[in-house]
Amino acid sequence: MSLIQREAPGFESEAVYPDGTIGPINLYDYRGKYVVLFFYPMDFTFVCPTEIISFSERIAEFSQRRAVVLGVSVDSVYSHFAWRNIPRREGGIGEISFPLISDLDKTISQAYEVLLDKPSVALRGTFLIDEKGIIRSALVNDLPLGRSLDEVLRLLDALQQVEQYGEVCPVNWHVGDEAMKPTSESLKVYAQIHLASSS
Repeated sequence: MSLIQREAPGFESEAVYPDGTIGPINLYDYRGKYVVLFFYPMDFTFVCPTEIISFSERIAEFSQRRAVVLGVSVDSVYSHFAWRNIPRREGGIGEISFPLISDLDKTISQAYEVLLDKPSVALRGTFLIDEKGIIRSALVNDLPLGRSLDEVLRLLDALQQVEQYGEVCPVNWHVGDEAMKPTSESLKVYAQIHLASSS
């Protein structure tokens, strides 16, 4: 995707926060932290609540990695608020441990290249943004395909391994597995690719 290795598109909008309050939110305020920014199609649907609730139930795993989770859909903050206030056994999502952001004018979804024309909702995009505000991973699923939180966490671990040790992570790498030290020749190739993609 064209967004990889680029600064994450900034945005300012409204969100429903974990304590149930509604207020402004600005992506730039999270600079210095890892951000898992995920898009979902709509409130009051079927696959979406399974993802949102799972993110919420596993928020400690993201916090341990110094990462914040932000959810976005094209619904209003009042729709988010109403959905949160319906118990899960009755089709709601209940209390959620991360902000749910309103993209009512769809500019955030457009900026992250996940907006569908028909229906005009966001695909299931998941973006891993590093502490400097650079997008390091982008996973996009079609509407009926729920994402894997295990893979999101694995990619976050891999990114931190790369940043801390200067290593690269091979296929199916997990914490505790051996990573790879790039050779000086491979680093030259990476540098040439990076320069070519930046020009």
